[in-house]
Amino acid sequence: MELCTYKINIRGTVQGVGFRPFVYALSQRYLVTGTVSNNSKGVEIILNTDTLTLKQFLIALEYEYPLLATVDSIQHCEVDYLHFDSFDIIQTQDSDQITANIPPDVSICQECENELFNPQNRRFGYPFITCTHCGVRYSIIYDLPYDREKTSMKFFVMCKLCEEEYNNPLDRRYHAQPIGCHDCGPKLQLLDNKAKEVKTLTNEIDTTVALLDEGKIIALKGVGGYHLVCDATNKSAINELRKRKRRPTKPFAVMVRDISMAKELAFISTKEEELLVSKERPIVIVQMKDKSSDEIAPGISKIGLFLPYTPLHLLLLDNLNYPLVATSANVTDEPICTNLASLEKLQNVYDYVLNHNRDIVNGCDDSVLMVVKEQQVMLRRARGYAPVCIELPFALKEKVLALGANQKSTIAIGFENQVILSPHIGDLDSISSLEYYEKNIDSLERIYKFSPEVIAYDMHPKYESTKIANKIMQKHTSIVAKVVQHHHAHILAVMAEKKMTSKVFGVAFDGTGYGDDGMLWGGEFLVCDCEDYERVASIEYFKLLGGAKAIKEPKRVALSLLFSLYDKAVFSLVNPTIKEFSTLELHTYYTAWEKGLNAPLSSSIGRVFDSVASLLGVCQVMSFEGESGMLLEELFDSSVTGAYTFSYENSKIDILPMFDALLGEKDISIAVSKFFHTLVEIIAVVYKPYNLPLVLSGGVFQNRVLLDLVLERFPKAIISNVIPPNDGGISLGQVMATMNMSRDK
Repeated sequence: MELCTYKINIRGTVQGVGFRPFVYALSQRYLVTGTVSNNSKGVEIILNTDTLTLKQFLIALEYEYPLLATVDSIQHCEVDYLHFDSFDIIQTQDSDQITANIPPDVSICQECENELFNPQNRRFGYPFITCTHCGVRYSIIYDLPYDREKTSMKFFVMCKLCEEEYNNPLDRRYHAQPIGCHDCGPKLQLLDNKAKEVKTLTNEIDTTVALLDEGKIIALKGVGGYHLVCDATNKSAINELRKRKRRPTKPFAVMVRDISMAKELAFISTKEEELLVSKERPIVIVQMKDKSSDEIAPGISKIGLFLPYTPLHLLLLDNLNYPLVATSANVTDEPICTNLASLEKLQNVYDYVLNHNRDIVNGCDDSVLMVVKEQQVMLRRARGYAPVCIELPFALKEKVLALGANQKSTIAIGFENQVILSPHIGDLDSISSLEYYEKNIDSLERIYKFSPEVIAYDMHPKYESTKIANKIMQKHTSIVAKVVQHHHAHILAVMAEKKMTSKVFGVAFDGTGYGDDGMLWGGEFLVCDCEDYERVASIEYFKLLGGAKAIKEPKRVALSLLFSLYDKAVFSLVNPTIKEFSTLELHTYYTAWEKGLNAPLSSSIGRVFDSVASLLGVCQVMSFEGESGMLLEELFDSSVTGAYTFSYENSKIDILPMFDALLGEKDISIAVSKFFHTLVEIIAVVYKPYNLPLVLSGGVFQNRVLLDLVLERFPKAIISNVIPPNDGGISLGQVMATMNMSRDK
């Protein structure tokens, strides 16, 4: 058959994942000549072959690509004939526009793990063993295309043996950018909390194990930042960590040696096990078997478990016969610490640091997931899953920078038909958080050589993300602004993930979002598409006594609702909420409620959860976000049926009758269970007249009980599976809202 020359372009996550050596191996199988290279869009193959072999080659590309790769598209065309004597992997081609995906960090592969514990292997016990099938990627990248000189591995000169592997196309370490060994790679260092080196009798791993056995708290440098770790079976060590970190009740994540140890601690479904052992190794929220120990998750029967994902973790846990508490090393609401300088803020929390000298370029926290009705629900999208490329159901007319919200922040850049969504950044409540947030913007713009033409942001005027949007627009006056309502963005994020553009019925339940009328929305029913929305129903407004303070103090919200129900008769009531206030406070707050002094209006379902928790004596002041909802989950009884009454007129849902009935309930478990059923009934009543897809989003749908009940009632309801329902998805929704925007309009 006649030989022709073909150009094949592959887009997706195809750099730094062993794609070029895979193509080289195919060239040997099919006896073809040509070249393969990385470029700004992905991988390019020039192939000299006949049409029949080309078809076989394309099928192999589509179905046999490496484990860590994701292929978005494979396009080929015939070009002018070129003669090749061999098939070669050639140098990366650079260009002005980058569209290739950044590969995420993933866990150690089985082959590397086998070598790690093989005394005959030259990398036996090497804490940074890796190959093209596993290990660090995003956390060490300065720029794309993904080559060693554009990562923090550029500071380590390969030894002769590593260099031979790196340059051999048939070796699984061919162009594995983080390649190294005991002789030439990163090194461990054990320090005390004053950053002085600790002399070890044997090695850093053995000494760290001995310190953990003694009940010490260790700051452990991982992939995207530091963990604070201690013995998860040592009550005094855990309590000391809580005391030092000022984290009285928020649950800790626990790292277990293997899936067998995980099953000793928790009931684990097939889907949950699948996630735990996946290459991404997220934290998975599962049901504990034994609640006799209340230190890990006080008052809560769920536990966040994850398996070791680095060789360093494996080496530690191989020497321990117990799991480890492994919580992010950060000051509350600040980003995870990524170097010794940022870790200094916590030097009174940890006793020692197990450090290494490979720089973390891009911080990345652990991902957190749960499973509801056999569906994966992403609670925090970070290590292993981010950055992520979402393919849109349309092509954008302009390049879009979306700045997300203020809590659980992410940013996104959109170009052509794709959106690159950053990892979880966190809450923008401190100077260091804002610096980290702006660094993420700079990183994505630099890596992708991206200059925004449209900037999309939340309509809340006091959000830090809004202030940064205004700052960017002042600096670049040609940028077009797109203000996106918070709850509309929530629904659009799900639509983007599911590639939907037609009208949907959206239910957005969360804590706070700025509404068109300047009020704090959060219990919203929207009929919407990409361009517009109609607020067809919402929870009747109630007052938040003390404004922002009410977000952390459920008793304030509950008291406000009691005033709405009973007016001055509240003063003669006796219930858990009333007991929290003195007589003077009750009269003072009544005046504030009556006159609307520092008492903004809200329709938030998140605050409704808080008020129920207060009225039932479950939680009066929260030490972490979502605590009231998690505690109410614990009291739910699946055998209880029935809902409380509420009224629905003129697009407003009055929930005061529910509270009146709830206060008369003698059994707390029945009250909580009926409350959950009432929320489902509210959704059912409002949704009934609409023949549209039902889309659920917002942070309240992180509540396992509520989500389970809604999906039970509406099995076809659409939720996000790869994007968080909380504010971590807002930036994606904001890009979606710019579908038809252009600077010409």
